[in-house]
Amino acid sequence: MKALPLSDVYQFIEPGPVVLVTTSHRSRSNVMTMSWHMMVDFTPPLIACVVSQGDYSFAALRATRACVIAIPDAKLAEKVVAIGNCSGRDTDKFEVFGLTQLPAENVEAPLIAECFVNLECKVADTRLVNKYNLFVLEVIKAWRDTKQPAPKTIHHRGFGSFVVDGDTLQLPSHMP
Repeated sequence: MKALPLSDVYQFIEPGPVVLVTTSHRSRSNVMTMSWHMMVDFTPPLIACVVSQGDYSFAALRATRACVIAIPDAKLAEKVVAIGNCSGRDTDKFEVFGLTQLPAENVEAPLIAECFVNLECKVADTRLVNKYNLFVLEVIKAWRDTKQPAPKTIHHRGFGSFVVDGDTLQLPSHMP
């Protein structure tokens, strides 16, 4: 992994790819699949995400106030879906799905070596957790695997349907 400027984070999360979220609580790491997230701000990068109270990761995220958002390439699609179809309560998903944990710099949750971007996050706001299960996360460190130069992300369309990134268009813009 190579450090990624925090100002570039929005380019990887704004399109809404399916991501993997890692947590670590009481010396046990877990990973979950998530597609309900969005960018909230650029500087610092803020990401809002929904983690259901029924998810095993909810308690860890609430207790530790930290996680990693890892963005997988479409080549990992079958694993990503399988991860989302089982619970960390009774499954060591890293072992079962052959994912490699790498130490993060600022949080206990691990990076995932197979993912092309990893975002270390701290919980910035929990005011909407009780009502909507919505956490606002601040990205405090971002990593990119430069050995994956042209990754394609997957996007959940519901009910087992996914879209893979298509062509990139370059159009005039006044935004960063």
